[in-house]
Amino acid sequence: MTHPDDPPRGAAPFDAVLFDCDGVLVDSEPITNGVLREMLAELGWAVGPEEGLRRFVGVAVADQADLIEERTGVRITEEWLQEFRRRRSEQLAVRVRAVDGVADALDAVAAAYGQRLACASGADRAKVQLQLDVTGLAHHFGDRVFSGMELPRSKPAPDVYLQAAAALGVDPRRCAVVEDSPAGVRAGVAAGARVLGYCPGGPASSTPEALAAVGAAATFASMRELPALLGAVPPVAAPGVARARR
Repeated sequence: MTHPDDPPRGAAPFDAVLFDCDGVLVDSEPITNGVLREMLAELGWAVGPEEGLRRFVGVAVADQADLIEERTGVRITEEWLQEFRRRRSEQLAVRVRAVDGVADALDAVAAAYGQRLACASGADRAKVQLQLDVTGLAHHFGDRVFSGMELPRSKPAPDVYLQAAAALGVDPRRCAVVEDSPAGVRAGVAAGARVLGYCPGGPASSTPEALAAVGAAATFASMRELPALLGAVPPVAAPGVARARR
């Protein structure tokens, strides 16, 4: 799918850039994880901040139901998940902020790619849209926001990235994916994309080594580095090379 305002595809090395949301566009992980740890404590499992981030960043809470039951003896229900989302969204609405430097980075990427960028998150759509609206980043993506929660499989499965690439009308091997967690990197790699790993440091951040180990082609510590990095790392598929069919 193309847009009249899009720059020519030959003007940029990739055909599209696909962004994760939490930890990449918005600094939400400590907020969401704090609510989750509070609710797990109510079930009898005291999880420290570092352990919480290590166990739950980049994955859907619903997908961790077996682990939670193992540690608490309680099987979480849809009602419990709805309460988690309500309390989480209440906190995000007043506390979430854009990742440092991401607004300028998106301006630069949009100048090169036009409408050929999307947000592809493993989180539920309501959360993603809330965060983009609160931080003023929503205009960069319009209706090009995709949720893994609406698909049969969420990250680390590639479904949400494949859906985003298909909606943009591009080969996923001609996409750059910007991710910050091992599960997200695995999803981008499984989709066939070139994955750039964002590692800003701090307790909520994966290490460059961890992201490289699961397939990130390059890592970077500041969003200000992203526009130049997109020009330095080549796509998986060269222009004119058709994707192999299985």
